[in-house]
Amino acid sequence: MLNKGYPADWLAELKQRNNIVSVVGKYIHLDKKGSKYWACCPFHNEKTPSFTVSEDDGFFYCFGCKESGDVISFVQKYESCDFPQAVEILAKQANMEIPEFRGEKEVVEKKQKRERILALLDFAYKHYMKNLYLPQAKPAQDYIKQRGFTRRELEDFKMGYSLNWNELIEALRRQGFTYSEMMDAGVAQTKNNHYYDVMAERLVFPIFNSFGECVGFSARVLGKTDYAKYKNTAETLLFQKGKVVFGINLVKALKQKEGLKSVIIVEGQIDVIAMHRAGFKNTVACMGTALTKENAKEIKKLSPNVILCFDGDEAGIKATIRSIDILKEEGVNALIVSLPDKHDPDEIIKEKGVQYLESLINNAMPVTDYLLSLELNKYNLNKPDEKVKYIKGALDVISKLDSNSAEETYLEKIKDIASIPIDVLRRDLANLKKTKPKNVENINTDVLIARENGNIRAIRFILSSLIFRKNFVNKFIDYKKLLPKYKDIIELAQKDTPISAYYDYFDVDNYPVLKDCLGMDFARYKDNDKQYFEECIWLIVSQELVKEQTKLTEKFKECQDREERVRIVTKLNALNKAIREKNMEEFYVRN
Repeated sequence: MLNKGYPADWLAELKQRNNIVSVVGKYIHLDKKGSKYWACCPFHNEKTPSFTVSEDDGFFYCFGCKESGDVISFVQKYESCDFPQAVEILAKQANMEIPEFRGEKEVVEKKQKRERILALLDFAYKHYMKNLYLPQAKPAQDYIKQRGFTRRELEDFKMGYSLNWNELIEALRRQGFTYSEMMDAGVAQTKNNHYYDVMAERLVFPIFNSFGECVGFSARVLGKTDYAKYKNTAETLLFQKGKVVFGINLVKALKQKEGLKSVIIVEGQIDVIAMHRAGFKNTVACMGTALTKENAKEIKKLSPNVILCFDGDEAGIKATIRSIDILKEEGVNALIVSLPDKHDPDEIIKEKGVQYLESLINNAMPVTDYLLSLELNKYNLNKPDEKVKYIKGALDVISKLDSNSAEETYLEKIKDIASIPIDVLRRDLANLKKTKPKNVENINTDVLIARENGNIRAIRFILSSLIFRKNFVNKFIDYKKLLPKYKDIIELAQKDTPISAYYDYFDVDNYPVLKDCLGMDFARYKDNDKQYFEECIWLIVSQELVKEQTKLTEKFKECQDREERVRIVTKLNALNKAIREKNMEEFYVRN
């Protein structure tokens, strides 16, 4: 039997060899409490642990955001990859040979296309690297000397050079890649029926994902030109600008080797390379100054602590402010390095040295301090009207804090800076809060409509008790007859299927009833679980009996045959008695 494209017994062995506690523990810190392991959920922002891992059952569940799954789906969700990729990661860790993938046609084709693009990009970046040492690459070699890049940096970042407009295209053709595949990979475009290298005559920086796979390129023009200085691969199956992070593969390797306290984010590739050279090997950059929500999620996987070190110009300041809000939303703690005006990290290192930059990083400011410093730099406090503007801006910053003690601390600072009595500042802050619109949570009417009733709760508890093989389950009930809609779940449960295997047979994320069943918190019912189970069974049975009763009553009204009416009445009397006496014999297993 194939599960999601792989044999069921092979997947079972894969999960057996990849203990879920060991795998999850490589990504997040787990604490054992009782029979389960607990942590703050990596999939949503929380301060109190609600994420649990069950070693015996081989699955995880978050009581906060309801995410759940087995060891494969954990890797999928954490690494932002698809099922075959997650399987490949775990198979590699367990030193297992992967059988041929035989999923749905569309999935198989997408997997094959992805593998072809990866192979093409792998060849392309290695080809560019070889070009860098050819005599024709003198423009790139001169630029490298000017920048002071070492051989180690060239190898770490796999830098290369595109010799001309068609040399790579011809090399790829010799390797058997088609023009269509080159277009899909983003390395070629066409003009007047002629295919050309998108990165022609540029210094090339391969972009790697967290698995060390090349997914695209960024390239810098050398010398004066009318073209844009930097050019990125266009959006492809593998390369989405808002999701990739330059240098993430190196920082992930650093974390696995040494651990990681924080991640430094700078603006561009050159700055990342300069920072690594200076010893700040925990540095990455987004593609452009705009940090996205997806970037924040990827970086948070490396560390929940980030140091923003954008350029000291107006664009860098704006990018910092935008990034602060995104990082906060994703539950990332941010500190801000304030670089001198119009300087980037590379320039700071060259002009003032590594120790100076290190002192700036060590003295990185909390978000509130940084925002208040920006307000202070805007105004001349010797002018009354500008002082008023400063106070207003500073109070607006403070109004976003979530504790009274923090407010008091910063009000004291403003008092000292602006020479305004603290009581006056408190009143102004209170008035400002009153005028601000309150955060009213939007109520989703669909959720209200779909709010579960007692019937659904009963079904979930019955199915959960079957799935988790609870000892209070009544073995005489024909559950497939009782709940025919959930026959597929019941059949697996009656085979004593391991909990983690349900994620192989079903798309749990899109099967709400099953997802809730797998996350059932039996501790809520304590010593009443058996009684509650019996009540749930009777609730469903009685509803079925009442339905039958209604049907027979309608049939009796329409029936004209006297003997048939007598038979109907006999059945109705039996149903009435069963309901009155809570007799469930109708749903007992028939041998």
